[in-house]
This record gives sequence, C-alpha cells and structure tokens, in this order.
Amino acid sequence: MFKEFSKGLIKENPVFVLALGLCPALGVTSKVVNALGMGAGVIFVLIGSNIFVSLLKNFIPDKVRIPAYIVIIASFVTVVEMMMEAFLPSLYDALGVFVPLIVVNCVILGRAEAFANKNGVGASILDALGMGIGFTLALVVIAFVREVLGSGSITLIGMGSWDGVIKIPGLYESPIRVFSLAAGALLVMGYLKALLAWSTDRKAVKK
Repeated sequence: MFKEFSKGLIKENPVFVLALGLCPALGVTSKVVNALGMGAGVIFVLIGSNIFVSLLKNFIPDKVRIPAYIVIIASFVTVVEMMMEAFLPSLYDALGVFVPLIVVNCVILGRAEAFANKNGVGASILDALGMGIGFTLALVVIAFVREVLGSGSITLIGMGSWDGVIKIPGLYESPIRVFSLAAGALLVMGYLKALLAWSTDRKAVKK
C-alpha cells in the first residue's frame, strides 16, 4: 500500500515526470505561499474526488464517465473556492482564475480515470495523497527558486507587525527579474525536470 503513496513523490511526480498540471506550475509559482495554497487545494480535491469516484465506479455508466468525474471534481473545487475566499481572501485573489481551473487540472482527472476508477477507497486515498503531495512539492520547489532569484525574498504569512517577507541580502537589491516572468518559470521547471531525470538515470546505472 505504501507504494501507492510514494510513487507520486518522485517516481511518478505529476509535474517533473508525468508533465501534468503544468498551467498552475507556471502560473502560481511566483511566490512560495501561492504554491502552498494551490497545493493544499489540489490535495483536498484529489482526495475527495478519488474517494467518490472509487465508491461510485460501479454505478457510473461508461458513456458518462468523464462528465460524471468532472461534476464530482467541480463540487469539491467549489468548496475549496468558497473556503479560500472566506478565510484566505488575499491568497484567493493572488491565485485568481487558477482556483476554479482546478476542475480541469489533468492531475485530478487523470487520477480519477487511471486509478480511482479501478481501485478501492483505501488505495485511492493513498494515491491521491502521494500525487497531491508530489504536486505540491514540485510547485513549492519551483516557486522557491523563482521567488529567491526573481525578487530576492521569500513571502510567508505575516504576523503582527511583521509583513511576512524574508529579504535575502544581495539578491533583494538586484534580483534577476526574468525569473518572476513566465519565461523564468519555464526555465526553472525545465532545469529541475532535467536534474531529476539525471539523478534517476544515475541511480539506475549504479544498480
């Protein structure tokens, strides 16, 4: 059962290996806090949709399978959207259109079709957790590199008089602005994907 959880972390990482969910990986990773917020939302929707798809797989006709999955996913996305807007309005505004677009996130629909539709509830929950955490880790790593190089700081949630911004000496005064743009996101994601592939191939050769 642990295999179902661990595969999404590295071996079948949604972003770096399967190349799924790339739109939010490019669109919301300008700041680490945005990446964490998107990742949390995706994990919630993944777990909820996988559970319901697994429970209802024998009752959903094949002809309406995909539309039924989208309805299930959209229901959980609506919950995430309403909760985020109510309790984390600044994060909701920062993520913008990418919150409702979780409905068509290939990671979620792909796991519903490829895994939850064929397995039990327990395995589907572990699969959702692994894929969701793997997706979140990928977003956070991309966002960390982009924010550090692109703005010379890391933005967290502020508390009291602290604005939540950690400034990095040297980089904060003269950041590499290209990393804050879409081109920077592509560069970072490409190099990280290449690094993971190189590391995986190296381990395979050693074995």
